[in-house]
This record gives sequence, C-alpha cells and structure tokens, in this order.
Amino acid sequence: MFLTYFIIGLLVSSFSVTVILLIRKWFGRQLTAKWHYHLWMFLFMALALPFIPTDLYNFSSLLSSGDINQINVPSSNMKKTGTDMMQGLHLIQDFSVSVNRPDLSLLNRGVMGLWLSGMLLFTFTMVRGWLTIRRIKNDSSPFSNQEVLVLFEECKKRLQIKKPIEIVISNRVQSPMIFGLFQTYIVLPSQHENWLSLKNYEYIFLHELNHYKNKDLLTNYVILFYQIIYWFNPLVWLAFREMRLDREIACDTSVLQLLDDPSISEYGNTIINFLDLSKRSSNLQLVTQLNGSKLQIKKRIEQISAYKHSAKKSIRKSVFVYVLASIILTIQLPFVSAFATENDRYYFKNDGVVHEDLQQFFKGYEGSFVLYDHNAQQYRIYNEEKSTLRISPDSTYKIYSALFALESNVISPEESKLSWDGTKHPYEAWNMDQDVSSALQKSVNWYFQELDRRTGFETIQSNLQEINYGNSDVSGEFSEFWNESSLKISPVEQVQLLQAFYNNQFGYKERHIQAVKEALLLEKNEEARLSGKTGTGAVNGKNINGWFIGYVETKNNTYFFATNIQNEDDSSGSKAGEITLSILKDLGIYNENGGDKYGEKHS
Repeated sequence: MFLTYFIIGLLVSSFSVTVILLIRKWFGRQLTAKWHYHLWMFLFMALALPFIPTDLYNFSSLLSSGDINQINVPSSNMKKTGTDMMQGLHLIQDFSVSVNRPDLSLLNRGVMGLWLSGMLLFTFTMVRGWLTIRRIKNDSSPFSNQEVLVLFEECKKRLQIKKPIEIVISNRVQSPMIFGLFQTYIVLPSQHENWLSLKNYEYIFLHELNHYKNKDLLTNYVILFYQIIYWFNPLVWLAFREMRLDREIACDTSVLQLLDDPSISEYGNTIINFLDLSKRSSNLQLVTQLNGSKLQIKKRIEQISAYKHSAKKSIRKSVFVYVLASIILTIQLPFVSAFATENDRYYFKNDGVVHEDLQQFFKGYEGSFVLYDHNAQQYRIYNEEKSTLRISPDSTYKIYSALFALESNVISPEESKLSWDGTKHPYEAWNMDQDVSSALQKSVNWYFQELDRRTGFETIQSNLQEINYGNSDVSGEFSEFWNESSLKISPVEQVQLLQAFYNNQFGYKERHIQAVKEALLLEKNEEARLSGKTGTGAVNGKNINGWFIGYVETKNNTYFFATNIQNEDDSSGSKAGEITLSILKDLGIYNENGGDKYGEKHS
C-alpha cells in the first residue's frame, strides 16, 4: 500500500534530518568544514532506505533456509461468511466470521494523488530551471581575455583538474556560476568584467573549481531528486538549505587553504561585492553560484574572518562523530524492514523446485500452490512470487493452537472438551460443547480463542518463534492476531511446517501430534488419506483470502500442499479447497476414488 511507504518516507526523513541537525549542534566544533559538509551524505543514504528492497537488509532472511528440518470470541454483529465444500468430501467445512478493519483505500488513493501532483509541480519547476540554464549556455559568448585564461589554467593545475572546462560570459547572470555534468561551464557575468581584477578572477576560479573537484554538480542533481520525492516534508527542505550552506563554507575553506593570510580578507570582499551588485536566482537549483542569500553570506563571511591556517581538528574526534551518526541512523533499518513488509516475504532457497503452470485452475484469483513430494524431496510451485509472500493464516493457525494447548497441558487427547458458555455465534455448529476434533473440523473460533487464553500469550509467542511460524507476530489483538491481523505466513512455510508437524520435528509428545492428525483427517479410502484445514479471511463482509493446506498419504508416498487464493470479495477456504482437489486430481495424486498415480504421470 502506498500509504505505508509514504509514512515510512515521512518518518525516516524526519528522524534522519533531526539526528543530523542535533549532531551538528552538539559536535559541530569537533568537525572541520569539509567533514561538517560530508555529514550530510548520511542523509542521502537514509532517504534512499524506503526505496531499497527490504531483502537487501532484512536480517531475518539471513537465518532463513529452504528446509525446516533444522528446527530443534466474535461479537453478535459479525457476519457469516462460511460455506460447505460439497465435492464428495463432506467433512470439509469452511466456517469463518468477518472482521472489521478500517478501509484505507480512499485515503491511500488521495495521498498518492496529492504526492504525485506535488512531484509533477516540482518536476515542472526543475525543468523550467534546466531550460533557463540552456538559455544561459546558448546565449553566452566565449571568454577571450588571454591573461585571465592563463590564470584559469594555473588554477586548474593547482587543483589537479585535467578535464576541459569552458569559460563563457553572459548578460543573463549576475554572479559567477558553474554547471554541466558532462560538459562543464563556468559562467562569468559580462556586466562585471570591467571591474574584476586578476585576484578577483583567481578567487572566483578557485571557488568554482573546488565545487567541480568535490563533485558538487552531481550533488545538485541528487538534492533535487530528493526534494522532488520528499517535497511534502519541510524538514527535508530545511536540511538541504543547511547542506548547501555547509557546502559553500567547505568550499570557502578549501580556497582559503590555498591562499596566504593577506588574501583571506580579499577573498571575503569578493564575495561581498557580488552580494551588493547582484541578486541570486532561486530558480537555478542545478548550478553552484558564488553568492547566496544575505544570511548565508553573513555566515560565510563570519567563517572566513575566523579562519586560521594553524587551526586543526582531531581526526579521531571526527571519526567518532561519523560512527555515532551511522549507528543512530542505522537503527532505522529494522523499523523500515518491519514497517515496509506489511505483507512480509519469506526468503526461500531450495534447488529442488519445479515450477508448475497451473493458471487454468486460478481463473479470477491471484494465488499460489505449493506441493512437496516427500519421496522425491522436491517442491512443485505455481506462482513462486506469491508462494513466498506472507499473509494472514486465518483458521489454518488453529492446527498449531491445538498443538500448543496439548503441549501446555491445557487439554489432553482424552480430555479436550470445552463447554459452550451459551453465547450465540453465527453458526449453529458452534453453539454447543466442542472437543479438539469437532472444533478443528468446524473451525470453532471461540474454542481456539479459549485455548489460546489458557495457554498464555508468552507461551504462544515463544512456541511460534520456536517452530519458525511465519513472522511469529502476535502483536494484534490476542483473540484475533491470526485472523487478518499481525500474524502472517507464506504458502511455502505452511508446507514446511506441515512436514515438520507430520514427522514431529518439533519434539512434541507423539500422542499430541497423533490427536491433531486424527482431527485433520477429511477422507480416506483404500488408496489414500486426505487431511487438511481451510481458512477464510473475511474483512468488512468480503472474503479476500482463502486457504486450504494439508497432506495426502498414499501407500508409497506423502504429499504436503498449501493453496492460497486472493481477490476482492470471493476468496474462501472452500474455493481454495476446490482448486486444490482439481490440481491434485490433475497431477494424479488424489481423487475420490483414491490412488497414487503421481509416479506414473510424472516419472
């Protein structure tokens, strides 16, 4: 959602600017003018964070692998959205209730429209400035004073600049400036040519050439790019105004280091003269000009007046300030990663993946299908991008809610019945006493909410982390964190967890595993057994997320699967189940008559 990234950009930019401004205030005296200016480079990096793919700095992905074998009550106004899946499997029943969530789509579109409008406006301003520069270049004439040109070449040698730079004069400018990334021009105002002395020219050339040497022309484009992107944040504009001032002071200092003491005041007077005789153009963001606003000139003159050749700053202190800034700004990474991955992603690495084209089964739906062949140790995946996207597990989480309750001795395989408290629920099947088997088959919300309450928040969170259950985030409302809330898991992870559950790689008591397996059994015949659990994510009365996960046991093999479907209002667990059965039948793995034909079809 765009709104998420907009908020990230606002928070990251505001925090970064504030940190840098505070560091400048507290430690400014420890830094040279050049280090002072380069401190702003951290802002460039921070402003790029919202645009960097989170997998490049998602630390949890470093711990992810392609194999999980290494893991040592609804209110009365809730709407019914459940359906029965009648495909010959009468035990598959998809019960769910709709949760109410704020509809931010209108706000999202409004914010995006406003942001794009601002970008277009500031882009237009940039283009207008660029056209002004082109007019300056086209209307300028070559500078022909040979004595000054010789001085210019001497200044280039002093700064070890070899690239050709053209000097031109123009009646369109009132202050010396430099521009052009590929072909660079120094523009001198024609109306001041008569009163400029050779010394004035020397100071001008040293100043503008230092801008060129320090790559400030490129920096102008970066600043302009971020101003267009972050036009809505006044702190960013403040930061770049301060950055430009620091850049001019750093440039002044670099020039002063090349001058003798008597020339320092002359250099300052040259800047003052241009302030008195010219007006700075605020339109030309892509150039660097010798002059500036009166306040900026005042600060620059103060720095020039206070300059001493003997003054030295401790390199060690400067390095400390930079390290401090980098640490403080880096702490944003986990926040950006967590905030940006509203729909988190699982970083799946496995060489044994076969990509299936099953699009014909998903007509009208965005979705994915993941199958793991135990004997072949091979994954078959449709839509790999969606298969690693973490989304709400909805009622499929109840498998593990039951397991955690069994392991915590909240219930036992022999004594799992909970009494109905008389509260009327959307389904008659829920309005009665339940045990773990009936509750899983009928997906009874109140039963598992009570199990979670008795198991306890800390135990559930610890268990989820221990078995690597998706993002393991239970920060949402405790009774509904699994229902279109904070907890999220990808289809690939669903399949991996089913394998771990089936083979009891969790190290749980075998009878607890067996009790849940029995509750998940949907149908069996002479050739195969089908076990599974549906899940439906219903938000504001619309089914937006449908799951069917489980496994097929045949005489010779076991296949683990997860199907997820999504659209705006018709994605249910029952529909996911229909799609799954069609795929399993097409692959020759399972149909109502049973039979393990997979090996024959895919040998």
